[in-house]
Amino acid sequence: MKKLVVLICLLQVFLGKAQDTTTSKMYDTTQFSKYDSVYNINSKDSVNKFHGTTCFSASYFSNKNQFFPYSKKKEKFVIYSQVIGYATNFASLYSFWYADYPKSNFHLFNDVGEYLQVDKVSHVYGAYVGGRMSMQMWKWAGVPKKRYVWVGGMTGLAYETVIEVMDGFSDHWGFSVGDYCANILGTSLLIGQELAWNEQRITMKYGTHLATYSDPTVDAYLNGIYGKSKLDRLFKDYNAQTYWLSANIKSFFKKSNVPDWLNIAFGYGGQDMYGAYWDGILDANGQLAYPENHFQRYRQWYLAPDIDLTRIKTKSKALKTILFVLNTFKFPTPSLELSRGSLKWNWIHF
Repeated sequence: MKKLVVLICLLQVFLGKAQDTTTSKMYDTTQFSKYDSVYNINSKDSVNKFHGTTCFSASYFSNKNQFFPYSKKKEKFVIYSQVIGYATNFASLYSFWYADYPKSNFHLFNDVGEYLQVDKVSHVYGAYVGGRMSMQMWKWAGVPKKRYVWVGGMTGLAYETVIEVMDGFSDHWGFSVGDYCANILGTSLLIGQELAWNEQRITMKYGTHLATYSDPTVDAYLNGIYGKSKLDRLFKDYNAQTYWLSANIKSFFKKSNVPDWLNIAFGYGGQDMYGAYWDGILDANGQLAYPENHFQRYRQWYLAPDIDLTRIKTKSKALKTILFVLNTFKFPTPSLELSRGSLKWNWIHF
């Protein structure tokens, strides 16, 4: 699974006390006033157009951090915390994940078809969230936009790249081109929006639940696939996971009367996946417990309302940080599911 990127980045956000003030902070028009005579505009018009679809101000202040003042002390903290945090994380990951497996020459590994590509979507999510957490820390330090966008935004991809290289030298795995392409997609989603809109209008979110299996034979078999503990099952069982693209309505329709925090989310998941490719269930004696095609894995597509917690107005810096971190997870709401050619209603969906 190797989703420790999410955990270490969340920890860094708490340590860095980063908060997303993209939508809750009122812009000080005086910061634009000195450019009025140069560009023949007034400050009010500049701010208004910045919040509109034209991104007028963004084109003129493309390298200016419009959210936080620069702080050398904060910048050093971000550098040291990320270097130490990632170094510690990689050392731990190698010790607990790779050390027990034999090494090999660098090689590639094709796993594009595994788990109905739910694993690939998880890589998109990991790169996006890891980069966004790092980007927010650099933004909090007050560094110029180009730096927090590119240095911070590329952090998730850099982290995942190191993991893929470690996989490439492990005999048990290999460098997955599919995983790496998914990592690039997640980073592109993050950086592209920041460059185009100066905000994240479409965020990636994650939802999971503790899946239960009434058949004891199936449950026992999955202990070897997804783990025995509830924590393992919660984060390793692909059948329990849903990945979401959550779009903020107000960001796209500025003049609408919808609440600032209201989103519409599109989700993807899969079901009846009892292995990377094969869905056969073996009993305690290693024999097929059911006919080979007894279980048929299938894809699930979802549509649901969502809440962008970062757009809830609050003056508390601590609460902003908490909401920013929690916003990486889907807010539980009802959902409409399309699977196996029919529609289904879910009363609660993470």
